[in-house]
Amino acid sequence: MAAPAPASGRLADRVALITGASRGLGAALGKLFAREGAHVVLVARTVGGLEEIDDTIRAEGQSATLAPLDLTDGEKIDQMAAAIARRFGRLDVLVGNAALLGGLYPTGQMPDALWDAVFALNVTANARLIRAFDPLLRASGTGRAIFVTSRAAQTARAYWGAYAASKAALETLVKVYAAEVERFAVKVNLIDPGPVRSQLRAQAFPGEDPLSLPAPEDIAPWFLGLAEVGCARHGELIRVAAAR
Repeated sequence: MAAPAPASGRLADRVALITGASRGLGAALGKLFAREGAHVVLVARTVGGLEEIDDTIRAEGQSATLAPLDLTDGEKIDQMAAAIARRFGRLDVLVGNAALLGGLYPTGQMPDALWDAVFALNVTANARLIRAFDPLLRASGTGRAIFVTSRAAQTARAYWGAYAASKAALETLVKVYAAEVERFAVKVNLIDPGPVRSQLRAQAFPGEDPLSLPAPEDIAPWFLGLAEVGCARHGELIRVAAAR
């Protein structure tokens, strides 16, 4: 992996919350956003992973707040929003990155528990994040919400029913939210990172050589423009792989 590019302060003094931040793309975003001047709130269930990212961020002279919680617990999301409101009075950037593949099954044999778990994290948790943090994004004056989707939402690949349907639902939810805040300063977008070296990708394609895929650190810079004060994009779905 190449050395990090020199920071340019593109997110100076911004408060950014990132879900799924203990590994993969979420961890890469946490480190990059902190390097660019943001105070990052890192959310994940895995405490050890969060602490490793925090160590890296602090070693580079930046700061982070760790929020180890299960995003399927809606009350915990509300409590986190209240804590951020008390401490900062606003949220400048929300990145909904956490996701669950759940497993690949024929639609006619889909276990109820798998379907419920995938939708609980990929859709319901993001809806709860929007509800909890919309007031704080508006309070920012330059609030930015970015949600990670997948081309699985459009390709209708066999056996991907739960994950594909959840991402399709997420895309619609986010586009509706974007329409609702169009007259405000909040900018809301979706981003499809394409194939990326991650645990979720390895679960879906166990025989694939991970080194043939872009590293999370290669994808993370695509999020910077969407998180900046000067972002003018709104209600879009940005496909990273298509643009490379």
